[in-house]
Amino acid sequence: MQESLGISISNQVIKYAKIIKNNDQLDVASFGVKFYDNLEKDLEQIVLETNSKNIPICVNTQSERVDYFSVFSLLSKNDTKKTIDTEYQTMCSENHMNPNAYEGRYLIVNDAESKDKNRVIYFTESKSAIDERSSLFKNGKLYSITPLSTSICNIAEADKGENIMIVNIEGTTKVTTILNQKIYNIDTIESGMTEIIDKINEKENSYTKSYEACKNTTIYTMETTATEDPNNKYLSLIIPTLFNIVQEVQKIKEKFQRIDKIYLTGLGTVINNIELYFQEYFKEAKCEILKPYFAANNSKINIKDYIEVNSAIALALEGLDYGLKDLNFTKSDWKGDLNTILHSDIKTLGKNTRGKGNLKLDTNMKGPLKPSEMWLVRCCIMVLMITIIFGVCSVLLKNQISAKTQEAQEVIDDTTKQLNKLDSNKNAINKKITDFERITTNLQNASSSIALKQGRKNEIPTLLNQIVYTIPKNVQLTSIKNVEQKAGDETKQHIIINAQSRQYEQLAYFKARLSNSGYLLNVTSTEGTKQGEYVVVTIEGDLP
Repeated sequence: MQESLGISISNQVIKYAKIIKNNDQLDVASFGVKFYDNLEKDLEQIVLETNSKNIPICVNTQSERVDYFSVFSLLSKNDTKKTIDTEYQTMCSENHMNPNAYEGRYLIVNDAESKDKNRVIYFTESKSAIDERSSLFKNGKLYSITPLSTSICNIAEADKGENIMIVNIEGTTKVTTILNQKIYNIDTIESGMTEIIDKINEKENSYTKSYEACKNTTIYTMETTATEDPNNKYLSLIIPTLFNIVQEVQKIKEKFQRIDKIYLTGLGTVINNIELYFQEYFKEAKCEILKPYFAANNSKINIKDYIEVNSAIALALEGLDYGLKDLNFTKSDWKGDLNTILHSDIKTLGKNTRGKGNLKLDTNMKGPLKPSEMWLVRCCIMVLMITIIFGVCSVLLKNQISAKTQEAQEVIDDTTKQLNKLDSNKNAINKKITDFERITTNLQNASSSIALKQGRKNEIPTLLNQIVYTIPKNVQLTSIKNVEQKAGDETKQHIIINAQSRQYEQLAYFKARLSNSGYLLNVTSTEGTKQGEYVVVTIEGDLP
């Protein structure tokens, strides 16, 4: 049985959910929403109340930035990484960002507009924000820090070929677009629940009461009838913000040819009939509240309670090996893993009883052994037997190795004596052989030099003629040089080409064409260096 605690932190709000996984079954053990005054203190209280000190804790990033790059789909893995690094450096330069102050993670998906390109979704988070998040969980095992805009996909169902949008109305609103089961786009809308709750708080003077007012508010649409409801006194403050969100979502939706379904999630879903309000503006797509896929068909669960903490549930699944591991901004800590193993409770096998099943060892030695104690004794005996067998085998093996080593040394000594007798005769013969080889080598070198110069006469012009048909349009050659290099007795014609282009991928493509054409062998290139508006590389290779 595995356990994980997901914590979603936004403006003044903490949402948490503890998930238990037993085989393939998922269950929410505890959950809640809390408005905080002291974030660190309230988080510590949540960890203690949910008994989550020794289980993975998963939290969302604080203020990640999302950028998009385009790379050539036929590039090798190394060239793709170099291109992404170059694009990242350029982005930092254009936005006056220090690259060393940020951590980056990225996803690569097929570009829907061009089959020859891949789309890179690049997430950037400042190292100070990561350290700040980590410092909040000194008394717990922080497993992951991931963007909520991608983690929320852990609880959504999307059929093959289906395009969906997840509108997460939290402090601000994040819109995650998924095309054919792959995250393709992430947009941020500044309007969100912070704007709504702040307006209501001016009258209620309590964030908790403001939040409860949202939960008691019902939106009346064309399909429902408006009545005099005292709970709807703040509807006039809520609708303008929701209208702004709808307008922005419509603009995002227009970027794509087809959206089949729109999921709504986040704090905004506590407003009754919000999905009907969205449906009035999106006739061609089905609008519905996002429900965790594992709880949607479970009649024993009050699904409305879970919807409120969707983001926390989605984050908790990261600690149970769901989601995209490449987007985790934390690093693995083996000391924390070892501490978890040493301090975790022993669980009963084959049972999934919430709050029960902890095996407490009884130090009373009277009476018969319990099944759990018998199991522990058997494990100890097995470990002891393995240790004894390993020790005996080690001693026997060591003695055999010593005997064989001594026999081998005697053979080596006898062989050395025989070889010394041959050395005197061998030296005289080698002296004559050396003189003969020197004369022969001089003759061969002179003959080879003459033949090589005649054979290499037309190779350079031929190479230049071949490069004309290989070089991409946007690549310029600034110089080309032929250098003779000796490798043993062989002389190679080493070609050095200096090239430049505005796009690194064009240079990588040129290098790939040279490698595959066979004009040059052992083709290598330096990493691209940004010089003004050009990326400059040096490509080297040997004539065949």
